[in-house]
Amino acid sequence: MKFVGALFLILIGIWLLWSGHYTPLLISLGVFSVLVTTAMARRMRIVDGEAVPLGLHPVRTPRYLIWLVIEIAKCNLDVARRILDPKLPISPRLIEVQAGQKDDLGRVLYANSITLTPGTVSVETRGKTITVHALTAEAAEGLLTGDMDRRVTQVERR
Repeated sequence: MKFVGALFLILIGIWLLWSGHYTPLLISLGVFSVLVTTAMARRMRIVDGEAVPLGLHPVRTPRYLIWLVIEIAKCNLDVARRILDPKLPISPRLIEVQAGQKDDLGRVLYANSITLTPGTVSVETRGKTITVHALTAEAAEGLLTGDMDRRVTQVERR
């Protein structure tokens, strides 16, 4: 039942954030649509710990997402510079990084964060090892420092 309540609150928050309309009629219609959606998801029995990840820290997660967006922007600029200036080196390589997360949710978050960052792609996961294709030596070194791994580990609930 806690997952259904969490799903309801998350959907309400998203609806309020994205709608931008705060009149009583529209808010009541939004609440009604979220109630119907939540009830359908519950009846279909798809609301569980995987669909509603309550295993993430509520305070550290937004900080991590802000950091990730900044990293994505920096890496976007780096990849764009390398595309526009052929003198900049591109040295693709496969590396393996160790995931320090406790559970599958944390490792999936880590692998997806790697893939979202331009210049790196998670190719395969095996247990706590993630194989990554890096476009440059700098991108590979950046992952091997373990900064992203440490930040994702902090997002997990203890």
